[in-house]
Amino acid sequence: MEQTTNTQGKIDLEKLKKTGAVVLPSIFTIANMAFGFFSIIAASERNYVLAAWFIIMSYLMDMLDGRIARLVHGESSFGVEIDSLSDWMSFGIAPAYLMYNFVLKDYGFWGYPVAFLYVLCGALRLARFNVKSHFGGGSKLYFQGLPIPGAAGILAAFVLAYSMLESEGNVRSIKVVMDQLPFIYGITPFIMIALALLMISSVPYPAFKQGSFIKPTSIKGMLLILSVLFLIVFSPQDALFFFFSLYALSGLLAGVIKAIYSIIKTPEPPAHN
Repeated sequence: MEQTTNTQGKIDLEKLKKTGAVVLPSIFTIANMAFGFFSIIAASERNYVLAAWFIIMSYLMDMLDGRIARLVHGESSFGVEIDSLSDWMSFGIAPAYLMYNFVLKDYGFWGYPVAFLYVLCGALRLARFNVKSHFGGGSKLYFQGLPIPGAAGILAAFVLAYSMLESEGNVRSIKVVMDQLPFIYGITPFIMIALALLMISSVPYPAFKQGSFIKPTSIKGMLLILSVLFLIVFSPQDALFFFFSLYALSGLLAGVIKAIYSIIKTPEPPAHN
């Protein structure tokens, strides 16, 4: 009888641990969704800077929930689904609504399809990711297509950086980035279309899940991390826009280089006499 009780106690403890492992990352996932919802409310009240910061907070919550899930071995089908719903809210609907109010509404009717295309491609991107996750087809090293948090990060950081142009007083900024913002503002619809297409593309993007890309123990890794931290502290708005944009361009650049390399390495057919 005592042995049965001990066995039952161990089973209950295992169930409790398993439940906790699933619930803990879900708390951050729900926080991700909450910040996305708050962003929509802030954008509707024309508080675009706050709306953009809410999206950045959603990005941080999304980073944490994935890492915590892997740390406590709390990955589950439920976690994948709720995470995708949260991502669609925070990185699909919220940034599209923010950009429509911030820029696209000035284009009249054409602002509607541009904003919707971004939301639609974000949903397709997440659906494809879920299918691969359920059937074990995903890679731990690379994402297929631009991740939706990366696309949203560019848009949110752009709003933050552009708001500095209209601010009064001495504002710390990265001049190279600030000089390009008026031009970027003018081509915002095309940027959103490009981001939408990149999300559903097959362009590979580093996943950074294994921590093999940057090694803090090396001198180069330490210098890179310190440089990134310095730029973020010096001018967080510009730095975030620069790094998110660099990530989006990195996939395209790698794809072009890979295509050129494959063309160079393709053997020429033998000449016929």
